[in-house]
Amino acid sequence: MYNLSDSRDCAFEAFVTNLGKYNEGELVGEWVKFPITNEEMQEVFKRIGIGGRYEEWFITDYDCPDPGIYDLLGEYESLSELNYLAGQIMELDESEEFWQAVLDLGEYTGSVQELINLTENMDCFDYLSGVTSDSDLGYYWVEESGCYDTKSMGALSNYIDYEGFGRDIRFEESGTFTDNGYVRLNGGRFVDVYDGKIESIPEEYRIKSPNRYIRTAAKNEQNQDFAR
Repeated sequence: MYNLSDSRDCAFEAFVTNLGKYNEGELVGEWVKFPITNEEMQEVFKRIGIGGRYEEWFITDYDCPDPGIYDLLGEYESLSELNYLAGQIMELDESEEFWQAVLDLGEYTGSVQELINLTENMDCFDYLSGVTSDSDLGYYWVEESGCYDTKSMGALSNYIDYEGFGRDIRFEESGTFTDNGYVRLNGGRFVDVYDGKIESIPEEYRIKSPNRYIRTAAKNEQNQDFAR
């Protein structure tokens, strides 16, 4: 099974827009693929006019293959956090199907911070590809998991209610069926790696505010604040 990065050239795209121009009635912006380097983002800022007269931006749209993530992202997300999340998604060892299934489960998906931590805790989930119904789940546990010896049951094995058994397991585990499989939390310890602070974002993902000159009585100075 292929890793997620084998099926994508980026995690998602965002249309970064010049807020000042937008307020003047003009849409000036550019689609940006994440993850992106700070140097590449600075070039985007230049092309859309951020860094001189206009200093503020916002995001007017997203193009994201993950519906659960698309619905969560807002206009004023931190570019550094978005970049961190995108980098984490592209580094996942799990398949596209597994990632989508975990998102469908809906645990730890309430914010960008939670999603970043979710990517660091994929080992807390179990995924059964191709198991899309209670009957499939029951059959897997009885016939394929190795937990039961159906041969010793003889003719009684013909009367096993796979659907009912699978339904009981799903309720007990609070699992979820997706289009491609079944996913559940496996009881592993979920660790919050990212605490929401800019200092906790790896340097490679941090996006700095556009270099701009601040007029002072003595000299011009460059502002190096990070783009939140």
